[in-house]
Amino acid sequence: MSYKKEETYDGKTTGSLINKFETIITEIGEDPAREGLIKTPERAAKAMQFLTQGYDLNAEDILRSAMFKEDYSEMVIVKDIELYSLCEHHLLPFFGKAHVAYIPNGYIVGLSKIPRIIDVFARRLQVQERLTDQILHSLQDTLNPLGVAVVIEAKHLCMMMRGVQKQNSVTTTSAFTGEFQKVETRNEFLNLISTKLH
Repeated sequence: MSYKKEETYDGKTTGSLINKFETIITEIGEDPAREGLIKTPERAAKAMQFLTQGYDLNAEDILRSAMFKEDYSEMVIVKDIELYSLCEHHLLPFFGKAHVAYIPNGYIVGLSKIPRIIDVFARRLQVQERLTDQILHSLQDTLNPLGVAVVIEAKHLCMMMRGVQKQNSVTTTSAFTGEFQKVETRNEFLNLISTKLH
């Protein structure tokens, strides 16, 4: 049996977006009937739905699906998690890495769920500052840990391709709750995410 990938899209939404992308292509002076562009409106319509699928997902449900009682109460870090999002000001991508830690308070969560909740919020029209806070609060509110730390480092194409056109700039945002508001705990986290242990 051969592998087959299936993607499902809402037909009404896809059709509406196709018409809008055809209009955009025409308005910028191109011909949507040109061979290379014939399927572009459909591809763009599906891509936009994929890149904004986070609106249909619930971070709390994802976390609660893999919460386990455990006495472990030391720092848990998942670092270098790739993220891709769309800047809500220009609809251009920003991309980079997230580093997330929490200190359990009776419950741990399946490690794969942390990257999943990052995608929940990244797959929306975003600003990096809000994305950082949303990840932090979803973990804090659902797991009720002793503390959460989130650091995001990202490059923004709205700064690289247009506007100031600065190619090497990186934006870093951070947010901390609970034990991570203590200098020694925060410094331990920051040292661990900057150290190559593997």
